Amino acid sequence: MARVLLWIVLFYLVVRAVRRLLAGLVEGMNGGAAGSSSKPAVNLVRDPVCGTFVVPSRALTSGTGSEMRFFCSERCRQAWMSR
Repeated sequence: MARVLLWIVLFYLVVRAVRRLLAGLVEGMNGGAAGSSSKPAVNLVRDPVCGTFVVPSRALTSGTGSEMRFFCSERCRQAWMSR
């Protein structure tokens, strides 16, 4: 009886693995569009003080135009301003 249960479990795992493999192949061939809920990529900017990458819309800023600098924290912004 235990041998039959082990064969059933093994069969189930093999079928599940094959289904997931095929689903991954189909998704890859479609460019990841099959049921994809991923968000579009966001360009990150680097904090000039500590080097941390931050999302521009959530970063602290200093300057205007081409002189705009983005910071991860108030501490980094203060360090940049005190230079």
